[in-house]
Amino acid sequence: MTNADAGNGSNADAGNGTRRSQFWALYLTRFAEGFGFITLVTLLGPYINTLDPQATTVLGVTVSAGFIIGMYTTGFTLAQTVAVVPLAWAGDRFDKRRVLLGVLGVGAGVYALFPLVDSSASFILVRALQGLVVTGAGLMTLSLVGQIADVGTRADKIGKANAASFAASIVGSLSAGAIYDALGFGPIFTIIALLMVAAWVVTWLVLDDDDTRVEGFPFSDLAVNRRILTMTSFRAQYAFAVTMVRTWIPIYAGTEMAAGGLGVAGIAIAVTVTAEKATNMVGQLFTGRLSDAYGRSLFVFAGGGAYGLIAVAIPFSTAIGTAVGTDVTLPLLGTLPAAYLPLVAFSGLLGVADSFREPASMALFADEGTDDGGVASSFGIRELVWRPGSVAGPLIAGWLMVEVSMASVFYVGGAFAITGVLAFLAILAHDHGRAALTAW
Repeated sequence: MTNADAGNGSNADAGNGTRRSQFWALYLTRFAEGFGFITLVTLLGPYINTLDPQATTVLGVTVSAGFIIGMYTTGFTLAQTVAVVPLAWAGDRFDKRRVLLGVLGVGAGVYALFPLVDSSASFILVRALQGLVVTGAGLMTLSLVGQIADVGTRADKIGKANAASFAASIVGSLSAGAIYDALGFGPIFTIIALLMVAAWVVTWLVLDDDDTRVEGFPFSDLAVNRRILTMTSFRAQYAFAVTMVRTWIPIYAGTEMAAGGLGVAGIAIAVTVTAEKATNMVGQLFTGRLSDAYGRSLFVFAGGGAYGLIAVAIPFSTAIGTAVGTDVTLPLLGTLPAAYLPLVAFSGLLGVADSFREPASMALFADEGTDDGGVASSFGIRELVWRPGSVAGPLIAGWLMVEVSMASVFYVGGAFAITGVLAFLAILAHDHGRAALTAW
């Protein structure tokens, strides 16, 4: 080997090492974002119990308690909706690294505000600020991962980034439940704020400047991209399913029995959330690589359909638990109703199902954005398609919980996933015939 060859090899190794360190910096940011997000999901039930939302009258219009409960999540998702376009445009037009640093700095301040919450109104307001932070961090990290990764490894790298977020979800939900039971709300938010600061420092030190620049408004071209439109037929409906089901599992576990819940302790609520995150995390370490090898559409269809079927089965947790005899008392978790352990099992199965769908879906949007120019805008469209369901879903679920039953939330949520995959299959079959599910 010549000296030049040796030099080229050294340069390649150095370049690969630099890219690896940048991926790890982005994985840490995903961890911090996921930790903050899941803490609030885990503690929604206790916040509902503590703040005790009541029906009220605003400008002569009666606002129900169910609507206010729905706003605990919808305030978050409305803010995300507002933030998507400007943040995605800024990421493509300017430096994604600088946008990410700005979002992380704001995030540290936002999480420091949560201990000051003392009413439903203040909780909804701070949740909205959290929505801006989660959207910005998610868009920039996934865009940078998709941009840095080679096309043949894109789903694999995105799956690993998601796995980092799910690892945070596991640690975050368990620690949030345990710390809340012992010390209340305050200390957990100090931990999250410090995590945001750590992610900011590592990003600043390790991540290279982003020198890609996209002129104009790439949303307009990507919005008529055929593959993105096909995914939209599924994703717009699936957003209702995931937002309703994923949010209401910990609410079902944590709200009082009088409200149709199980009334278990904070650490037991955290276990229901952790089951879904753990199986999703482990799955995405492998399913992203499979999606790179065998295509995207089959994984989206299979994962989405399974998610809907599992969601519909959740209301049978009590019947299953009673038949099996799962009303037990366990260390740390306390006395558990019969429905609890089956609910944990169903939550874990939801994670398995979604681990097939998520990296395949994200890689598709990254592929289209990278090819057409504007990867952040492509992920922005993915977020925008999700927003109607994520905004309206919790309002529907809150109304169903109060006016119909807790079970109806899961029936309706599961139905959205099933109709979504059927619409997706119909469009694929129209465009690709018998080869629909292996077309891309």
